[in-house]
Amino acid sequence: MIAYLSGKLLARQAASVIVDVNGVGYEVSIPLSTFYDLEEPGAAVQLSIYTQVREDAIQLYGFKTPREREIFVTLLTVNGVGPKLALAMLSGLSPDELISAIRSGDLARLTRLPGVGRKTAERLVLELRDKIATLATPGLEGAVGVTPTPATPADALREDALSALLNLGYQRAAADKAIKTATGEGAANTVQALIRRSLQLLAKG
Repeated sequence: MIAYLSGKLLARQAASVIVDVNGVGYEVSIPLSTFYDLEEPGAAVQLSIYTQVREDAIQLYGFKTPREREIFVTLLTVNGVGPKLALAMLSGLSPDELISAIRSGDLARLTRLPGVGRKTAERLVLELRDKIATLATPGLEGAVGVTPTPATPADALREDALSALLNLGYQRAAADKAIKTATGEGAANTVQALIRRSLQLLAKG
């Protein structure tokens, strides 16, 4: 099983990256928590990997830190939570926010995440409240330095942010509204910042 990749970042999107390892390009699905901290294409990158083997495919899921990966794997232990939903949860809330919501039994916050209904939220709290407590302190952080992404033209920036939110399962109307509000505030001048602020607005309902 592949548990770690180190190579050159060839391409990146909000939901996936391609990493060149000795001439072989690996496509890796990622959460937004990892996307926020990625280097520029062409830079060296290291990712902790979770490998899912199915009859028809091998899927790689990548994380900037071992802690993110461990949270992801812990989420998969809950009945009804697959890799796609686990990535969406790590994208809609930061790792610390997600842990806090589960530990405090904040069902309202959890059910605002795309794909998380009340029954799933209740299972997350019931099955993970004690198990996930050990991850509350970032003791496994292993990220390399963060390189901020330079600002991009406004239209392209909004399109990239909208694509990311739609991939997470948010409705277009709600995503559009959040992006317009975040853009109007004037602080979101990178894709990462715009997505992060839009998600904060969506979480408030």
